[in-house]
Amino acid sequence: MRPDHDAIRTRYAGAARRALAGEATGLLSGAGDTERLGAVHYADDEVPEAVASTSLGCGNPLAVVDVRPGETVLDLGSGGGLDVLLSARRVGPAGHAIGLDMTDEMLALARRHAAEAELGNVEFVKGTIEAIPLPDNTVDVVISNCVIALSPDKPAVFAGIARVLRPGGRLGVTDILADETLTDTERAADGAAECLGGALTADDYRRLLHAAGLVNAEVRRTHEVGPKLYSAIIRADKPSD
Repeated sequence: MRPDHDAIRTRYAGAARRALAGEATGLLSGAGDTERLGAVHYADDEVPEAVASTSLGCGNPLAVVDVRPGETVLDLGSGGGLDVLLSARRVGPAGHAIGLDMTDEMLALARRHAAEAELGNVEFVKGTIEAIPLPDNTVDVVISNCVIALSPDKPAVFAGIARVLRPGGRLGVTDILADETLTDTERAADGAAECLGGALTADDYRRLLHAAGLVNAEVRRTHEVGPKLYSAIIRADKPSD
């Protein structure tokens, strides 16, 4: 079962509208959700509560990859902008942090958070992670938090990552992995988790990273987030010329 772009857009746009109105996003409402997902992974970061509460991811990509002063960072599926704001702090005034999201509502929420943080090295752009609207070889680091599993065209995502990364650039994401025993019937079951249908296995992830020309791939589970679903950290590099 392939994830439905329109359904995902509608769901996250609604969450952003609620956040813009000062309400809870409504996405982390299941039993134990807040213990496995969202702001719990940013306990060591100084983040305003209003921003942290809009984090819906399965990890903290900035704990996965080293971001250095002066670099350009791209966050795929930037949502409320938490990882972009944290990246902007780390790259400093000489660096640049870019958030990419396909929903106008999430972009509005992220831009509000950036304005409140008074960060001048932040940019949010509209687009899909399957067709990244940036030039080739312009990004030092690509990050993402629990978004790639939702994509209906993952080969396009990885090809785009490889294209926009500069030679020697790095990928560091957190994402949902499916257990190797997950069946097609379980993926398609009524009421199944949204990411279940599109979650890759660890071997699938490694294969797609390799096919895109990325090297030094590392895929490692961190914790369980649901039946046969795991949060994982994924690292890879673009070869240097």
